[in-house]
Amino acid sequence: MEIYELVIPKDNLLRQIKELVDFSFIYDALLANYCLDNGRNAVPPIRMFKYLLLKSIYDLSDVDVVERSKYDMSFKYFLDMAPEDEVINPSSLTKFRKLRLKDMNLLDMLITKTVQLALEKGIIKSKSIIVDATHTKSRYNQKTPRQVLQEQSKKLRRSIYEIDETMKEKFPDKNTDDSLEKELKYCKQLIDVVKGNEEICSYPKVQEKLNLLEESVTDDMEHLETSKDEDAKTGHKTADTSFWGYKTHIAMTEERIITAATITSGEKTDGKELPKLVQKSKAAGIQIESVIGDMAYSEKTNIEAAKKGGYELIAKLNPVITQGNRRKEDEFEFNKDAGMYQCKAGHLAIHKYFDKRKKDKKNKNPRMVYFSDIEKCKCCPYRDGCYKEGAKKKTYTETIICDSHSEQVKFQETEHFKEKMRERYKIEAKNSELKHRHGYDVASSSGLICMEMQGAMTIFAVNLKRIIKLMNEK
Repeated sequence: MEIYELVIPKDNLLRQIKELVDFSFIYDALLANYCLDNGRNAVPPIRMFKYLLLKSIYDLSDVDVVERSKYDMSFKYFLDMAPEDEVINPSSLTKFRKLRLKDMNLLDMLITKTVQLALEKGIIKSKSIIVDATHTKSRYNQKTPRQVLQEQSKKLRRSIYEIDETMKEKFPDKNTDDSLEKELKYCKQLIDVVKGNEEICSYPKVQEKLNLLEESVTDDMEHLETSKDEDAKTGHKTADTSFWGYKTHIAMTEERIITAATITSGEKTDGKELPKLVQKSKAAGIQIESVIGDMAYSEKTNIEAAKKGGYELIAKLNPVITQGNRRKEDEFEFNKDAGMYQCKAGHLAIHKYFDKRKKDKKNKNPRMVYFSDIEKCKCCPYRDGCYKEGAKKKTYTETIICDSHSEQVKFQETEHFKEKMRERYKIEAKNSELKHRHGYDVASSSGLICMEMQGAMTIFAVNLKRIIKLMNEK
């Protein structure tokens, strides 16, 4: 429409996305999920999809994205609406997600689409992918649904008290019973009171809190009634910190275009997802000569898979493999003439034993165990911290690393390895962008399927933004 040509700037993000992407692929993918010859026609699937994309781009709730589409001309333009067209009911987005998108492999489809776009525009030139995992906390975060509702209603009341404390007298009595049903009833009454006061609702901070509470009560009702989040699991960021939720395992080019992703519950390890990320990236059209990651990806099976797949693995081995667990000051020296280790006192081991470590010790490298003369240990001047009083034997072990590990040790000392490893920081920045600009730090709903939908839309939005930025820089 001519009016949009006048009011929507050429550099507007939504205009650039619309000009870049032919969204007909969404229609083709969803056609089988619609009945076209029975009853009233549904809202066009492309428009519904674009609503969800707007949610991800601007980190909005269902209610807020619909509300903004009433007055924001760039939103109307992007949604292929005339200025006077009516918007959808926010509940329609819930139905669209659950009825139309549920059985689709949306994650792979959207990532592949953006990768193909990037390749067509000549943006991707590197032949490396960088891999990492980022965590997303569960919406319920180990809290019961009732606790979640309590927290959200509390935030809503606080935002109102900052404006008008007299509203406290108009609110219903708080629910004191440990009953989800009664908490839902209270929240609905609270929502009705707030919505009945137009002046209070006109404040953006109140409206935001109101929308979040309302969405929790309506959009995820079935989850609230059945479970806090059965698919979420406890994962660990460090040895001392944990989270309750999910992990998104990501592969990205050096140009910062995400090429593949898998989404798992929080307890899954990073390294096991590498083969899938490589396979998906190749399927999307990416040529891979190098895979860059942290030590979580340097397990033996991944090293061997890299060799077999014809690409190099830029990932440092765990220091336990290369250095062992002991401190430098506790190390014995190897006497090559005797073929034995000797302690700091100069005493040689008296015999050795080859431990294959195969039984019930999966993925453990074999080791050589050296036995010292225990009688010498008892009167040794260096026995403190080395010899345990009353011990019947004193051993010193040396892990025998496999050929794959030996080759990786040599490889990670090369300048090429060190240079490629410097590219790894880029994916940390990408994880930060997903979380802090697009709301990916907390799941918008519960369940692994919903998390995959959220991941698909967020990554699609982030990739499109990156493609446009790189195109504008040409």
